[in-house]
Amino acid sequence: MLGGLGNLAGMLKNAKEMQSKMATIQEQLAAQRHTADAGAGAVHATVDGQGSLVDLRIDPTAAGDVELLEDLVKAAVGAAIRKSREQMKAEFASLTGGLNLPGLTDMLGGGH
Repeated sequence: MLGGLGNLAGMLKNAKEMQSKMATIQEQLAAQRHTADAGAGAVHATVDGQGSLVDLRIDPTAAGDVELLEDLVKAAVGAAIRKSREQMKAEFASLTGGLNLPGLTDMLGGGH
C-alpha cells in the first residue's frame, strides 16, 4: 500500500513540473510574433504566439477597393494565425513528448 503513495507523490511532482513548463511556454508564446501579408504586401498582420492580433498595417494605396481590402485583411490575419498555431503545436509537442492531448491548446489560450 505504501508503494502506491510513492507513486502518487511522484505523479504530483511530475504534474507540478509540467505545470511550470506550461507556464513558461505560455510566456514564450505571448512574446513571439508571427507576421503574414496579403495582396503583395498591401496588408501586413502580426499576431502573438497565442494567436491574438497585435498589429495590422495597411498600405495607404490599397484603400481604393473596400471589399478587396477586407478580403486582404482577412487573408493576412488568417495566415498569421496559422503560423502562430503551427509554432504553438510545435512548442506543446516538445512539452508532451509528441503526445496529442485534446484540449491542451484551447486550455492554454490557443484555440481561437
